[in-house]
Amino acid sequence: MGKKRKHSETAAVTEVNKEDSAAERPKRTLLGWKDKIEEKKESDSVVGFRNKEKVLVTCSRRISFRYRHLMLNVVSLLPHCKKDNKVESKDSKGATLNELVELKGCSSCLFFECRKGRDLYLWMAKCPNGPSVKFLVNAVHTMEELKLTGNHLKGSRPILTFSTNFDKDPHWKLLKEMIMQIFGSPKDHRKSKPYHDHIFVFSIIDDHVWFRNYQISCPHTGTQKIDRSDLEKMTLVEVGPRFCLNPIKIFGGSFGGPTLYENPFYVSPNQIRALEKKQKAGKYAKKIKAKTRRKMHELENPLQVDELAHMWNE
Repeated sequence: MGKKRKHSETAAVTEVNKEDSAAERPKRTLLGWKDKIEEKKESDSVVGFRNKEKVLVTCSRRISFRYRHLMLNVVSLLPHCKKDNKVESKDSKGATLNELVELKGCSSCLFFECRKGRDLYLWMAKCPNGPSVKFLVNAVHTMEELKLTGNHLKGSRPILTFSTNFDKDPHWKLLKEMIMQIFGSPKDHRKSKPYHDHIFVFSIIDDHVWFRNYQISCPHTGTQKIDRSDLEKMTLVEVGPRFCLNPIKIFGGSFGGPTLYENPFYVSPNQIRALEKKQKAGKYAKKIKAKTRRKMHELENPLQVDELAHMWNE
């Protein structure tokens, strides 16, 4: 039998074998290779800004069907929004809406408030610190009413376009920034598609913000790729909905706070209806005045009695 080696000799042999062998493989864990995880952590430490915008869309109770359909159309256009139950339109609605936004994990809110079954107001707010804007919504036309030929994929990201008037005054600049944050779909959102096939158009005419939605239509056949020359032939087909926003006030807080801007040309719909009633009442008053004037004229100028009027009655 051979002689047994000493412990010191075996240790020296193993050290030589380790040096001759290849480099050790990285340790493997349940999440992958250990060295790769460290590299990922180093890369994750330098991460840019990621847009995590989420919008809560809700409405007040006793809203009419047309305005409810408009709200549902807006929900279908925003893949990063969350729809919630109706909220009572009271003085304390700001606190309840801020609480709802916090519970839903959102950062913005669109609140459709209907009053008297006729007037629709839109609150556009950044929660919980503001600012917020109150609009009067006019010229409402839903997708179901228009029945236009445009059609784009649900969940695709829109291209936002603004008229040059938004860069003139500071309150229009603030509105432009809020609209960009609320209506612009975040990149890589789980419910959005990674391409653009429609356009949101916001234009200012007569101090009103007009909204339009267009599909980008490209002329191509089958699976053929579009040439650069064909990009100039792209057309816009309207999809809907349509509405007009008349800004009333801009507040410094969420659903309230100090007033940053107030529209001097705004006239409430109640005042407009009161003027129309006064005009109708004025017509009736004119008729009554004309009758009284006729009676007074007849009393002041009575007809002279004709002597021959009863001659043939005998």
